[in-house]
Amino acid sequence: MDLVLFAQSSGNVYAQSLINGLTFGALLALIALGYTMVYGIVELINFAHGDLFMLGTFFALTVLSTLSLTGVGAAGASSGQLIVAFALMILLTPIFCAALNWSVDRVIYKPLRNAPKLAPLVSAIGVSFCFMNVGMFWNAMIPEDGKTVPSAADRNFPSLLSNDNLLPDNALKFTVKDAVVIGVTIPIMVALTLFVKYTRLGKAMRATAQNPTAAQLMGIHVDRVIGATFAIGGALAGFGSVVFSLTVNTIGFQIGYQNGLYAFTAAVLGGIGNIPGAVLGAVIIGLIRSFGSVMIGEKWTSALVFAILIAILVFRPTGLLGSRVREKV
Repeated sequence: MDLVLFAQSSGNVYAQSLINGLTFGALLALIALGYTMVYGIVELINFAHGDLFMLGTFFALTVLSTLSLTGVGAAGASSGQLIVAFALMILLTPIFCAALNWSVDRVIYKPLRNAPKLAPLVSAIGVSFCFMNVGMFWNAMIPEDGKTVPSAADRNFPSLLSNDNLLPDNALKFTVKDAVVIGVTIPIMVALTLFVKYTRLGKAMRATAQNPTAAQLMGIHVDRVIGATFAIGGALAGFGSVVFSLTVNTIGFQIGYQNGLYAFTAAVLGGIGNIPGAVLGAVIIGLIRSFGSVMIGEKWTSALVFAILIAILVFRPTGLLGSRVREKV
């Protein structure tokens, strides 16, 4: 009897790890897609993308602060206020992140388009540090219950979503927050795939990714396509920042570094520049983190993720779904 209970308990732990891993992987995919889209077209590793995601969380918090839904005010919010708040965050935050990412491309990356590859890479690192400092100042500007919060302190994002279990069996937990992650992420990824595959702009993106010079000779406005790519990547980071804030409920100026690093790793693991590869890599990393925390402990999960990444890239340098491209000399 004890062996049966032990087997059931172990099965529940692994099943719960599967749920947690898929949920985190879906969230990570929204950030990883921004990395892989930009790299696929301009071959730029946009290290500022994770910090753009971080600024999106502070923008979402600003929206709630404007509606007086931070701190104590969030507890007494009506269902109508919560619906309005969610709608405004899911609409305005992607627009903010898209506009900011597009502006950075126009002002900083576009003049360096024909420069040595090291120049835009270093510029992206510089933009990342600038965004981190903006996040620190922004954090201190958003009051909580009339009090100023230290700029470097983590913030408690209002818990606007229920944490109730949606499964009848209490041994496993799939909450409303988990459902929101899946419910927002999957339609966005499907829409992005259809957009890139069937729309005119999507075809222009694929043509620019294959050969920018040939695309320009065929009448494609390459700079406009690149700007649209940065805007779409920023919007995906905006969606990710809203979902992350509503489910994790803790934000800070350093969350962009850690989540951005995981997202970049997911893009490399799946094959950077490949949209399905970014999704696959994000799901794999989510599962590795979840199962790793159960098997070897939470503090070793990062080491496990990167050890598996190195092992895979040793045998497949282009990533799981990446294709080897022969460079012309």
